[in-house]
Amino acid sequence: MTDFFELDPEQQAQRLETAGREALSQWDIVDAQLRLIKYRENAVFEVNTQSGRYALRLHRFGYHTDAELRSELQWMQALREAGIRVPTVITTRSGQPFVLKGGAGLPGEIQIDLFEWVEGQQLGSVEEGVSDVSTIANSYHTMGELAARVHNQASAWALPEGFVRHSWDAEGLTGDQPFWGRFWELEAASCEQRELLIAGRERVHAALCVLDQSPDVYSMIHADFAPENLMIDEHGVRLIDFDDAGFGWHLFELATSLYFILDEPYIDVARDALIAGYRKHRALTDEQLELLPLFLAARGFTYLGWVHTRHETETARELTPWLLEMACRQTERYLASS
Repeated sequence: MTDFFELDPEQQAQRLETAGREALSQWDIVDAQLRLIKYRENAVFEVNTQSGRYALRLHRFGYHTDAELRSELQWMQALREAGIRVPTVITTRSGQPFVLKGGAGLPGEIQIDLFEWVEGQQLGSVEEGVSDVSTIANSYHTMGELAARVHNQASAWALPEGFVRHSWDAEGLTGDQPFWGRFWELEAASCEQRELLIAGRERVHAALCVLDQSPDVYSMIHADFAPENLMIDEHGVRLIDFDDAGFGWHLFELATSLYFILDEPYIDVARDALIAGYRKHRALTDEQLELLPLFLAARGFTYLGWVHTRHETETARELTPWLLEMACRQTERYLASS
């Protein structure tokens, strides 16, 4: 049988849909209609049944261990108990938070979990930007408030025994083996771009190595606090997709929220609103904010690492030129200001 990673995205999604449909029996769900709604890091399907709607997530093979996924779901539960709106995990009939599915046609044994369906509209997307520029200030103020509340919970939370997640620290961002890959080796980069990325990496790594990692500034973070992961409805905002959640600096979270709109004409409005919303619930000094360009540069590096280590995907091929241009531009800005 053809290797999974040699298939085109549509063929891969078909195999994942088959695996997901079979796995639904663990939740006693039969005769369901599945519709692919996202296939980037993971494949996410809308599940329609007579009893309700759900979101079925099939994880990228090898991205997280079972212990890491269990920890992700534990944190989501803790956030929900703290009054923060996140998706509800639907356990299997045996009470498990996810199942493992292997077999012919798959790259290996993959993890599959099920969530309640989340209604609402995405604030925006990576590819298309913010969906409604007329509400920028309100949207980013809300994002800032939510980020602060997440960090309040995380910085005070006693980690459960056995809790394990990756770290967006100096090594995870710019070390010899960054969590998302050696971004400076991206094949698409020119010699000049590679030299710029290497110089930027050295400067950013040195700066990150001396930063404080106390709970005031560093804890569990969502790490993908982008408009596409904020669902807006009449009740407010709900945070989804905790796949990248790990330990990191709170400013890295805020940098993520702003990264893809850095060159938009409304960036100053969004930035000011984000900060104001954050300060409504959590302290953030002007001195701390001076480090934002550092974390914007680091955020750009991670996206290059992502496409470098996932070069076989259609998403990586489409986004690489754009992400490379953005990362180099932000690296130049940081080097010029530091």
